[in-house]
Amino acid sequence: MFAGVDLGGTNFTVVLAEADGQIVAEDKQPTASHEGPAAVLERLAGRIERLATATGRPLASLGIGVPGLVDVATGVTRFLPNLPTQWRDVPVGTTLSARLNCPVHVLNDARAATLGEAMFGHGRDARTMILFTLGTGIGGGVVIDGQLRLGPLGAAGEMGHICVEPDGLWCSCGSRGCLETYASGPALTAEGVRLLLSGNAPRLHELCGGDPARVSCETLGAAARAGDPGAQAALERAGSYLGQAAAAAVLTLHPDLIVLAGGVAALDELLIAPLRRTLHQRVRMFPADGIRIARSQLGVRAGVYGGLAAAIRGGNINRTAA
Repeated sequence: MFAGVDLGGTNFTVVLAEADGQIVAEDKQPTASHEGPAAVLERLAGRIERLATATGRPLASLGIGVPGLVDVATGVTRFLPNLPTQWRDVPVGTTLSARLNCPVHVLNDARAATLGEAMFGHGRDARTMILFTLGTGIGGGVVIDGQLRLGPLGAAGEMGHICVEPDGLWCSCGSRGCLETYASGPALTAEGVRLLLSGNAPRLHELCGGDPARVSCETLGAAARAGDPGAQAALERAGSYLGQAAAAAVLTLHPDLIVLAGGVAALDELLIAPLRRTLHQRVRMFPADGIRIARSQLGVRAGVYGGLAAAIRGGNINRTAA
């Protein structure tokens, strides 16, 4: 059996599967990250053990996606910004390997989602692919000629930190004008709150009962679909910023496929339509008509499928093609 894990700040998801990706067992539990790395890893290992025992088969390997910077070669987390203590220099790989008696492969969660989409989703039919993960932040990953490109630090593919507004808003990464500051979940929610309070989004105001605390990407999207001009303009602008970042990547890599993953990707054509228009406006050196743009086939499960793909590929973690 192969195990895949998607470790989040709120919950972790575990799947056990055959080598072809057929899932045999699955579990989801609160991360309880406030208890610290040792407690989280012990609880995670315990859940995996129970699932494996129930199947009656030993684990061949485990792959895990984590929300931040990781040393892929050693399996040591370097910086997980949204978890208490930031998990600096935590030996996740060796800790889980010793506990579960199998090889463990650790990836950034966005790169894991890219690997999952490439192996089990839309990317199965693409040689070169770019993926944006749209959520609390914006991450991503790149597959070139069937290989997941990680770079020397495992950080290649940070799509959310492509600059789309020189001298724009400050980003948590320390730079300015990053895509993440304009098209992430919190950025869209903040814009929705501004529109509601300024009286420029009547349908959003109606849907939220005038309560700014009820504004979310979902309510902003619902207002846009109901014809709210303010909400429509906000999502048109966010999609255009995504298109700018996508155009930079397309001009560099000329992929077959661009995939939007993560919770914010549920906005679907509200973001994809302006992304596509901006991409065609910005890419003039060669035809961009053949580049497919799609919402993730795996949805919110792309990350856990990526962990599973890492487990199955093992030492060939960069290789996605069969």
